[in-house]
Amino acid sequence: MSIDSSTDSNSLAARSCDTLIRNVSVIDGSGSPAYVADVALADGRILCIDATPGALAGWQATHVVDGSGKVLSPGFIDVHTHDDTNVIRTPSMMPKLSQGVTTVIVGNCGISAAPVTLKAEPPDPMNLLGEASAFSYPTFASYVEAIKQAQPAINVAALIGHTALRSNQMDRLDRAASDTEIAAMCEQLREALAHGALGLSTGLAYGNAINAPTAEVLALAEPLAQAGAIYATHLRSEFADILEAMDEAFRIGKHARVPVVISHLKCAGVENWGRSSEVLEALEQAQRYQPVGCDCYPYTASSSTLDLKQVTDTIDIMVTWSEPEPAMGGKLLAEIAAEWQVDLMEAARRLQPAGAVYHCMQDDDVNRILSHPASVVGSDGLPNDPLPHPRLWGAFPRVLGYYSREQKLFPLTVAIRKMTGLSAERFGLAERGLVREGYWADLVLFDAETVRDAATFADPMQPAEGLEAVWVNGALSYLGGVLKAPTELRVGRFLARQAGPKTAVAN
Repeated sequence: MSIDSSTDSNSLAARSCDTLIRNVSVIDGSGSPAYVADVALADGRILCIDATPGALAGWQATHVVDGSGKVLSPGFIDVHTHDDTNVIRTPSMMPKLSQGVTTVIVGNCGISAAPVTLKAEPPDPMNLLGEASAFSYPTFASYVEAIKQAQPAINVAALIGHTALRSNQMDRLDRAASDTEIAAMCEQLREALAHGALGLSTGLAYGNAINAPTAEVLALAEPLAQAGAIYATHLRSEFADILEAMDEAFRIGKHARVPVVISHLKCAGVENWGRSSEVLEALEQAQRYQPVGCDCYPYTASSSTLDLKQVTDTIDIMVTWSEPEPAMGGKLLAEIAAEWQVDLMEAARRLQPAGAVYHCMQDDDVNRILSHPASVVGSDGLPNDPLPHPRLWGAFPRVLGYYSREQKLFPLTVAIRKMTGLSAERFGLAERGLVREGYWADLVLFDAETVRDAATFADPMQPAEGLEAVWVNGALSYLGGVLKAPTELRVGRFLARQAGPKTAVAN
């Protein structure tokens, strides 16, 4: 990609802009066909899009980009992240920016950086967000202010974690919350919603939330409707009891009168393989009566803390980190057990606390869920993992390269919609997710023939191939090609909730 300075004054009627991208194939995020146009950016927004050849020839621009043979799409929206503390501590956000992500949604799976007041070390899985020192935001307002001060390279929107609220108000998490504790949690949730939080998330499969009965979540979800917020959930089970867990999520959404987003929908575990049609049928049935959607990541392996409930010899489990045994990172749990001459469960106990990658899904189920009209894309990457799942760096280019171009699972226009326009619509991100005049200029320029994920399980921290440039709020924030480096411009913003997020199927 070449970026030239221009002071073109061929026309007395010339208009001016900050950046002019010429002769580029626009895929606008709506699902509509591609078209060739010139696109002008000014003051952080898309000023003009003109498909008439030469129509903007007389415009004056500080920077001119030749987009011939390339695709210009909206910046990708990573709807499922755990970047809560990293957008402040590592504001360059290279793992996301280098794959074309311009907005992250944090606070998923019931864990969030705010509002949090720790009594000791962060409870599992909040430890995925960092050590105790990373949690310094007792109110959501203080977290928003910290984002503004850090000025990350990408935009940030946030959910509020149920487990975080429980940790604030309860002396122990292996029980149901009392009415008094629920009232205190609701008050903290209302404060967050008043300062722009998107809604509530739960991680009911985790040990520190699984003892929360449905009634506790029903009560906590009640403030959401008045704020126009959403309910996102890591289901109580993604294994044999997944349909019952989905029913619980739908019940909570109905009770609270809010849209439901099922996080990283999957059929986990060998005994669950092949059930994706059944799972999606249940989702479609629910959509007849309430707004429901899901996100998913484009891999057959998951990643989280090392959970004793998921220890099995039917799949490969790779340990990514261990506090007492750091040298075991990168080894299979079975290899560690053999080395120590113990069974898998004993090895897992010795490694605690630890992280793991679980190769727990099959391709057919991932393909079916990823291609479903209800699905949008989220990476679910863990930025504090020393050996992260490759989805942290590669999820979005993997959809473009492997799933769309190579596997032909869906057209490129559909792939981009699942990562931009539909995502913005679902989470209520106003004036984002589309290449449209007047919208914020979050944009990605890439080569559709070469874009691909370079991150692997063995070498996961690799930037994507085939990306040419990324603009965030109109500022050139990342240069791809041979350089693969961020610019010095960091202009990301905190994105407050806007009214009317949607989760129903969109064509």
